[in-house]
Amino acid sequence: MDLIDRIADLAKRIDSMGPNLQTEEATKNALIMPFIQNLGYDVFDPSEVVPEYTTDHGVKKGEKVDYAVKKDDEIIMLFECKKYGAKLVAEHASQLYRYFSVSDARFGVLTNGQQYMFFTDLDRPNQMDEKPFFSIDLQNFERHEVEELKKFTKNSFDLENILNTASDLKYTTEVKKILGKELDDPSDDFVRFLSAQVYSGRFTQAVMEQFRGIVKRANRQLITEKINDRLETALAHPLSEDKEILHTDVNPDEAQGDNGIVTTEEEIEAYNIVKAILRSKVEVGRIVMRDTKSYCGVLLDDNNRKPICRFHFNSKQKYLGLMKEKIESREPIDSLDEIFKYSDQLVATVEEY
Repeated sequence: MDLIDRIADLAKRIDSMGPNLQTEEATKNALIMPFIQNLGYDVFDPSEVVPEYTTDHGVKKGEKVDYAVKKDDEIIMLFECKKYGAKLVAEHASQLYRYFSVSDARFGVLTNGQQYMFFTDLDRPNQMDEKPFFSIDLQNFERHEVEELKKFTKNSFDLENILNTASDLKYTTEVKKILGKELDDPSDDFVRFLSAQVYSGRFTQAVMEQFRGIVKRANRQLITEKINDRLETALAHPLSEDKEILHTDVNPDEAQGDNGIVTTEEEIEAYNIVKAILRSKVEVGRIVMRDTKSYCGVLLDDNNRKPICRFHFNSKQKYLGLMKEKIESREPIDSLDEIFKYSDQLVATVEEY
């Protein structure tokens, strides 16, 4: 089972167990230990995972960090844990900061079982940064985030490789947050900057508000057009035995043709039917196809926590997988046109999200 599948299973565990996790110890046992185990480290082997690892800091002796993860007899990560649902705030990171400075670990992880924040010492050697360079939320994660998480697995861990990309990852994340905020709710400075490129008249408050709406609409249209361009390119180049289509939502490493994933014309046509059904309820740019070996899935917002439906077209009898409260039921279909019979169910699934 690949890491993304193991993380998805753990996310389901959070859904079912989360409300019952009232203490830090319960959170560690139910969620955090399985997470560390999913990274390939044996939580029951003290040569790999040391619980209640003791550190000394100045006059404070015997301070303990929840877990120290080791590889080749060297500590590589420290985990500071809080109970499920707890907000990960600055004072929690300050505890990890003290542990970090007196150990040989280059990575500190602050977590509440759902969110994991990874810190290192990019700004000053042996002093943990104030902001994480990488974060992942197990109830709302993207494929590219799991690819970053893979770097911390036992089989893939390479200190220099992670550190070489940590700086770019940290600032890319920060810039994405700023861009996302500006595009969703443009600031006055951002609106002025863009409008100055196209508008030469007097810039009044009324013009400001007009361009604020224009910026929002332009952003939505641009994203939709980019996605539609990729789909049109895909449909214009039928699949052959030696060529596969690279979709915007397929991991480039999986699209090389050596992993057995082949996106068929029928799956693409079915995907377009689903988009046609849902376009009156949601922007088509939010409906994304993600192919796997066993089925072809359709997601909302490219989020595997928001499955809309699945196409099981790899056998003689085709099935449409419908979702209700994230539980799949398979309906046999003989032609793709039959997907239209399930329009109400597809719309209901999107409305759940």
